[in-house]
Formats: sequence, C-alpha cells, structure tokens
Amino acid sequence: MNVDSLGKYRNILLPLMDCFCVVLGYYLMSVLITDSFLMNPTSAVTRQEILISIVLAIIVLQIVFRLTKRYSRIIRYENNQDYFMYILLSILSLIIVSVIEELVLHMKNPSIKLNLAVGLLIGFLIVVYRLVIRYALLSDIANKGINYTDENQERLLIIGGGYSANDIIKTLKSTLKGKYDIVGIIDDNEKRMGYSVSGVKIIGTRNDIERICEENKIDSIFFTIVNIDQENKKEILEICNRTKAKVKVLPGLRELISEENLYSSLRDVEIEDLLGRDPVELDNNNIKSLIKDKVVLVTGGGGSIGEELCRQIMLHNPKQLLMLDIYENSLYDIEQELKRKYPTEDIKAIIANIRDEERIFELFEEFSPEIVFHAAAHKHVPLMENNPTEAIKNNIFGTYNLVNACDKYNAKRFILISTDKAVNPTNVMGATKRVCEMIIQAKDKESNTEYVAVRFGNVLGSNGSVIPLFKKQIAAGGPVTVTHKEITRFFMTIPEAVALVLQSITYAKGGEIFVLDMGEPVKIYDLAKSLIELSGLTLGKDIDIEITGLRPGEKLYEELLMNEENLEETEHDKIFITEPMDFSMEDIEVKLDAFREIIDNEITDKQIIKDTFKKHVPTYREPEEVNGE
Repeated sequence: MNVDSLGKYRNILLPLMDCFCVVLGYYLMSVLITDSFLMNPTSAVTRQEILISIVLAIIVLQIVFRLTKRYSRIIRYENNQDYFMYILLSILSLIIVSVIEELVLHMKNPSIKLNLAVGLLIGFLIVVYRLVIRYALLSDIANKGINYTDENQERLLIIGGGYSANDIIKTLKSTLKGKYDIVGIIDDNEKRMGYSVSGVKIIGTRNDIERICEENKIDSIFFTIVNIDQENKKEILEICNRTKAKVKVLPGLRELISEENLYSSLRDVEIEDLLGRDPVELDNNNIKSLIKDKVVLVTGGGGSIGEELCRQIMLHNPKQLLMLDIYENSLYDIEQELKRKYPTEDIKAIIANIRDEERIFELFEEFSPEIVFHAAAHKHVPLMENNPTEAIKNNIFGTYNLVNACDKYNAKRFILISTDKAVNPTNVMGATKRVCEMIIQAKDKESNTEYVAVRFGNVLGSNGSVIPLFKKQIAAGGPVTVTHKEITRFFMTIPEAVALVLQSITYAKGGEIFVLDMGEPVKIYDLAKSLIELSGLTLGKDIDIEITGLRPGEKLYEELLMNEENLEETEHDKIFITEPMDFSMEDIEVKLDAFREIIDNEITDKQIIKDTFKKHVPTYREPEEVNGE
C-alpha cells in the first residue's frame, strides 16, 4: 500500500471497499445461518430478499457515511472513537434498511434480528480493513523516514507510563524509526514493574533514574507525565538533572488540549518547572464582571508586569485599554501585539511621565479611566540606592499624582503594584514603595475611589531580573555572580502574578494591601546552580559561581508581612489581606513635605535622605539590622 496512491484514489477505493464489506457481510451471515440453523427455518429469508437487502444496505450505508463525513477522515489518524463510529453507523444503516423493508417494500419476511447481526458484522469488516490500511500507511512512512545507524541512535529513558508515553513511543517507532534506542520507562507505581507500554518495559521508579542512566549511558530523558503536582514534578526533574542526559518535558494539560502530536510538544526544561508551584485557578467570571465595558488604564504598560496586565485585561473585554509608559519602544511592541490580536478593539498607547501632574490630569480629563493599574516604578535596588531622589520623584510623587487624579475624576478603583521589598525596607526602592502603600491606605478613607495595593515578590524573566542575567552570564562562559550564598527570594511567573492581581481586585473594598502567596523562598545560589545544570554544564568544571557580596540596601531574606500586620484569608488560597493601618492624609502630607524638601533643595547627601526615610517610614531598617551582620 502506497501513501500517494491511496491519497489519489481514496474517494473511489474507500466507498468500493465499504460496498464489498456489505456484500461479504451478508454472504458470511447467510452461510452462518444455513450451517448453524441459528434462525427458525420457517422464517428463513429468500435469496431474492437477501439481494434486495444488499442493494438497500449499500445505498443507505453510503448515504449515512457521507452525511457523517466518514470519507473525510484520514485513515492513519483514526482512533478507537472512529472505529466505534463505523460499527455504530453500520448497525444504524441496517436498522434503516429493516424499516424500509417492512414499511415501504412490505416484504413478507423482514428480519430485524438478521439485519442487526449483519450490521454488526459489516462494521467489524470495515474496521478490520481500515486497520490494515493504517498499519500499511504507517509502515510506508516509517520506511521512507531517516534510517539511523546504531552508532547514531540516542539512548532514551522515558519518565511516565501513561497515555502520553504511549503516544510518543508510537511516534518514535513509526515516523522516527531508528533514531532512538528506548531503554525503558520509569513509573513510580511499583505494581507495574515489568509491564510494557507499546512494547517498552517499565524498569524502575524515580529512585532508579540515576543508576539506570549511569549503567545504560542514557543520552536523553523524556518527561511525559502531564497530570502531576508541581512538587513531585520538581523532585523528579531535579533527579533527572543530576544525570548527564538531556531532559525534555511535556507542558501541562492546558497547553496540550489542541495538540495531536505529543512528541512535537516536548520542550527543554525551564526554571519554572523546578519551582514546585501548582497552576493558579481563577474565578474568571468575577474578573470579567469588573473589567468588561470599562475604560482601563495601565501605567508602566511597556514593562514586564504592565505588558502581561494588558494581555490579560484584554481577555475580559474592556471598553478601552489605555497603556501609559515613558519608554516608547517597549510600549510600541505591546501595542502592535495587541492590535494584531484584537484589531477591532479600542487600544491606545500613551507616552507620558507619571511625574508630570499636569499631563496626568489632562489624560484623566480626556479618557476618564474607571480602573487604574499602577505598575510604573523604578524598581532596581542598587540603582535607586545611587539615585535616591529619582526614586522619590517617580515612585512616591508619581503615585501621588495618579492617586489625586483618580480622586478628582472619579475613577472607580486604583490598584498599586507593590513589592515584598516594602516590608521592613532596607533600601530606598523598598522605602518608596512603602510610602506608596501608606498613601493609598490614607487616601482611601476620604475618597469615593477604592484604593488597594497588591504585594508580591520577584517574577521570573522580568526585565532586569536575576534569571535573564544568569542566562547571559552562562552564555558568556561565566562566572555566574551571586551576592551571597544564603540569599533567598520569593519567585513566581509573570502570568501567575498578574492573574492573582486581577483576582485580588474582585475582593477589594478599599484600603486593603493584598499579599500573594509566593510559595517557599528560593536560594539564589540554588537557582544559579539549576540554570547551569539546565544548560548542560557542570558547576566547578565548565563554569563557576562567584560570590560578590551583598549590594547596598540588599536583604538576605525578603518578607511579605510586617510584624504589625495581621493576615485575613480570602476565597482564594493564594491571596491574603493585611489589616489596614491607621494613616490619615494629614499624616501623609507631613511626610510628603519632608520628601518635597529633598527635591526642592536638590539634596544629594545620601545620609540625609536615609535619615528622612528612617523618620517617616517607621519600619525602615539598616540592612545590617535585618541581615544580622
């Protein structure tokens, strides 16, 4: 059987084969009836009636198959569901034949039992010949594929003995015949030891991975389990990374819904796979009810968090999306991306500086945003330690301008994107964000606008974050620089952080600081080590990690709560609310006057600025106090 010839004549051959199955089915059943006397001889069907039934069955079967588009199916991609449908439709066709024989042709001896039996037999014959063709087609494809020599074969170990592994093994044995020498399968269910999946034996559990890889000189590992909690996935992948094999994984179930070929979905292990965080579940109906048909403004729309906010906001049908940023290049990129995806939606990119009070007020007067996500901020700790007045101007007074604009122009809700560095801050950046939290809590008490903040830690892959830096250092041959061997940080992915921000606002009443559950803190040293291993390098041999010492204002351990705050649960297990603190706008204005004085007098003395923060941000600490140095 040749692939090309079948494709050329399939519209003729397949119907003819089905007609032949009808004739063969009736013939085999008549032989069976005659020889076995399964039917009462007094009600036996005559030869003429059988011929009439055959003609009727051919006509009806062809009509039914064509109405249900059976001939548009590609044989080599058919599955059990298709085979079941062939049998079901064959039986249905013969039931229709029985009805026609009795009600239209008024045949003397119509037999529903005979036709049902024949229908089952015809369906079985159709399935058999299609399975034969499918096997021949796949063999033909495999024979035309690349022939690998034993020396070129990759020795492969598969993790997981489920449906995904079965699908991938079949692909490897057909279209990639000879490329891989599949040594075996790892499965933690010890009762399955010795069983086979598509001819490949289950040879061990996760505890055997390192030994099997060493003994069998494994080149590649395919992690094929998609329905697994993140903690177990992390543990197994860490074991795999201790071997010398290249590791590839299947993404989660959501990403695989539309994929037919699982082999093509295999990807390299990412650092997110090793974080051990389960996917976030959201109440999208509540989020949509808040955003749908609203004018939404995102400041810092060209930044990592701002871009993802814009992407996820557009999923909930806003009336208008305003993306504000001072940097034109990144803002242009996200504008073009969203306009390609949503060509008919109202999306505007606005170049503006949040420090410019007059410009901000003009924009609010023109567009009247109802919901404001404030993600614009200077966020790099070392840079802000060296440029503290810029942090004050942008983070504190930029936020202050937006807060006042929301109040004046009756925005419904203002959401400040805050940070774990605002908790007991030891640096200028964290202290400015803490002042921002104080501003929104105080303003909420006297405004119709609902002001809230969402506080979370580091996000993987954001601009200037540690992961892109490590990747650049690894690509350059090292060393990878870590400031302290014990330094830890909270991490989550950008989509996860933004999804939880959107979920948080559904619980907002005004004045809350929402705290996101960031999971367990991660050692930066371990993160660097994992990235080195994921790159196929050996620490100490191919590349080194260099300890450079803590930078000014840097903490060893970040916190998400201050001592005086109490946590309150929400309906979502990853979102908590802190108890609002007792600040009035009069208190805040006193603090802001002190910071205005620094700007107006162009004070650059870092000690004076630090002393001002100590006075007006009660939780501010020197790094040495927190780090125990």
